[in-house]
Amino acid sequence: MTSTEITYAWAINHAMDEEMARDPRVVLFGQDVGRMGGVFGVTRNLFEKHGPERVRDVSIVEHFVVGGAVGAALGGLRPIAEVQFADFLLVAGDESFHKLPKWRYMHGGAFTIPVVIRAPSGIQGGVGAEHSQSPEGHYWHTPGLKIAVPSTPADAKGLLKSAIRDDDPVIFFETRRLYRVKGLVSDDPELLVPFGQASVRREGTDLTVVAWAGMVPEVLAAAEMLAAEGLSIEVIDPRTLVPFDWETVAASVRKTSRLLIVHEAPLTMGPGAEIASRAADELFVELDAPVRRLAGPDVPIPQNMALEQFCFPQVPEIVAAARELIRW
Repeated sequence: MTSTEITYAWAINHAMDEEMARDPRVVLFGQDVGRMGGVFGVTRNLFEKHGPERVRDVSIVEHFVVGGAVGAALGGLRPIAEVQFADFLLVAGDESFHKLPKWRYMHGGAFTIPVVIRAPSGIQGGVGAEHSQSPEGHYWHTPGLKIAVPSTPADAKGLLKSAIRDDDPVIFFETRRLYRVKGLVSDDPELLVPFGQASVRREGTDLTVVAWAGMVPEVLAAAEMLAAEGLSIEVIDPRTLVPFDWETVAASVRKTSRLLIVHEAPLTMGPGAEIASRAADELFVELDAPVRRLAGPDVPIPQNMALEQFCFPQVPEIVAAARELIRW
């Protein structure tokens, strides 16, 4: 089967298109996803190909978007609901923290809720403190949800297809900063990326770095710079946070004896804390240095585009943190 070089955004589009063609129960709705093709252009051509009954624009009412997706799933559909900015999932707090993850359990498994919530996230383009956050940690703390955090076009397509076919609800965090990044993506409509299976993006022996979504390219760039100094960095991309592939991370740490976790969300109570805590609990005797987290600062994200770059880890910071841990 051949592969084609396409962008991260277009890979997401292809995944939705193929799954809608495969399964008539798959529907898409959200703000401007129809004729406009989405505020970021990710849903282009889907309205024309699959029609107004299956690709629907809805009002700017996030609790209706998420709640409507739950209702559609209960009615036998497999909805994909787009929330234009992941930040506004919190407007649908009851629907996303309660109905979506808990109703199957609360009703004794009488039904499934096969919903995918597409949630564009991350810092990009000076859109300010209410449109730039990475709230995956909020949902990692909520039992009953699966969480995908793709970092490449191939994973964006393969994970989204897996999410759409899953009978459990999935929050699919798309890093907007990656939308224009290109990569080879399989043309095989049946090629899926399984949940709970991390990818070793780069093998190394001196330090394990765990990063996901938009931080993976930054970490890989840092690893390349460190290689020129003779330092060997292993980069683990979990691809999904729920389920989380702890076995791959643990095996890497047993090899390198050091662990750095890099994410875009703020440091305090951030998602990296769970990984660090588990490493301290289960891998203490394997570690030759303290586990370190490198993350966004605990500040609202500024709208100034020059300043927003200081709100997520940059390559020089990652390089410095890695050097410090290796030379501990």
